[in-house]
Amino acid sequence: MLAIGELADRIGVPTHVLRYWETRFPQLRPLQRSGRRRYYRAEDVALAEHIHHLLYVQGFTVEGARKVLAGGKTTRPQADAPKVSAERAPDMTAAGGIPVEALISLRRRLAAALG
Repeated sequence: MLAIGELADRIGVPTHVLRYWETRFPQLRPLQRSGRRRYYRAEDVALAEHIHHLLYVQGFTVEGARKVLAGGKTTRPQADAPKVSAERAPDMTAAGGIPVEALISLRRRLAAALG
């Protein structure tokens, strides 16, 4: 089991985001122990990681992610979230705090080394 702070660090979101997700995604229900401390079981961790992937990687809106989890749709429509290139937003950072353009550069170097 993970405490809310541990899960937040693991997936790269603030704790208040996890609390918000609990209000929007009824499937996400961590255990609450004394002092209302939240503890996430393995299935809760997997669900939170899936929600993070839907929202931050695939670009779904919260409502779109809710539909995916309910079994409604499986792919992100193009109108849900526009893609932003690293050239247009060089100050953007990935979940781990690494600048996106640094990750893109690393990916290009790895591709060149492997290909």
